[in-house]
Amino acid sequence: MPKTPMTKRGAELLQAELQRLKSVERPSVVQAIAEARSHGDLSENAEYDAARDRQGFVEARIKDIESKLANAQVIEPKLVAADGRCVFGATVDVEAADGGKATWQIVGEDEADIRAGRISFSSPIARALIGKESGERVEVQTPGGVKRYEIVDVRYE
Repeated sequence: MPKTPMTKRGAELLQAELQRLKSVERPSVVQAIAEARSHGDLSENAEYDAARDRQGFVEARIKDIESKLANAQVIEPKLVAADGRCVFGATVDVEAADGGKATWQIVGEDEADIRAGRISFSSPIARALIGKESGERVEVQTPGGVKRYEIVDVRYE
């Protein structure tokens, strides 16, 4: 299975979520199932059904996170020798053709949060930026039409 790139921060967030699911959510669900069982007939017990559904969700998420971490290739942006080129983990300042400015960090898919300025490496914008350097212009086909950006700065934080 191919390795999935993620930043150190992304791996730490997944580890924290996994720890919470195993130490808080899983025991809570087990307790809810036990309590629902104590109410008698399970065939008509909505609490039991809801608790079992929650257990299925928690167990699936644990398995998903464990798989992602097992296949993770953790990349530390500060250690990437990219010679000023935009690469995974880089923080990029851009100026749009309409004068708008934005700063994005190119991160793994699980870390992406456009409001926080983190875009997935597989997004159209990131794919257009990767491999480019300061001063270059890029065109990105987005659902809203073609966007044009000039790369102002590339940093590895």
